[in-house]
Amino acid sequence: MEKNVTSEAIQNETARNEAARNEIARNEMEKKKKEQRYESYVKQKTPVHKLLPDMAKAFIVGGIICTVGQCIYNFCQLQGLSKDECSGWTSMLLVLISVILTGINVYPSIAKWGGAGALVPITGFANSVASPAIEYKKEGQVFGIGCKIFTIAGPVILYGIFTSWVLGLLYWLGKTLGIV
Repeated sequence: MEKNVTSEAIQNETARNEAARNEIARNEMEKKKKEQRYESYVKQKTPVHKLLPDMAKAFIVGGIICTVGQCIYNFCQLQGLSKDECSGWTSMLLVLISVILTGINVYPSIAKWGGAGALVPITGFANSVASPAIEYKKEGQVFGIGCKIFTIAGPVILYGIFTSWVLGLLYWLGKTLGIV
C-alpha cells in the first residue's frame, strides 16, 4: 500500500511538473507573439525617410526663408539703414513672421514638410518659443505660458550661453598667455 501511495505521489508530482512546464512554454510563446506584434506595430508606425527628397525639401524651405530675409535686408538698405540696422530689422521681421505663422498654425505645416530647412534658421527658433506658449496659454499666464514658453528653446539658450562663456574664457586665456 505504501508503494501505491509513493507511486501515486510521484505520478502527481510528475503531472504537476509537466503542467508547470506547459504553462511556462505557453507563457514564452505568448511573450514571443506579443514581441512580434510590437515589432510589427513599431515598423508600421515608424516613418520611412527618403534622404534625397528630404534634403531637397529642406533646401527649398531654407532657401525661401533666406531669400525672404535677404529681401528684407535689401529693402532696409534701400531705406538708407546701416548694415547693423538692416541685420536687426531682418532678424526682428523674420521672428515676427515666424511667430505670426505659428499663431495661425501655418509654420508647423511648413516645418513638417521642409524639416531642418524650417527648423534651423532664426524662424525655427522663434517657432520653438511661440509654440509652447500658444499650446499652454489655456493654463494661464504664469503656469501655462510662463512655465512652458522655454521648454524647447530653453536648452538651446542655456547651452548657447554656456558655450559662449567657455569660448570667451578660452579667448581671454589665449590673450593672457599670448597665444591669440
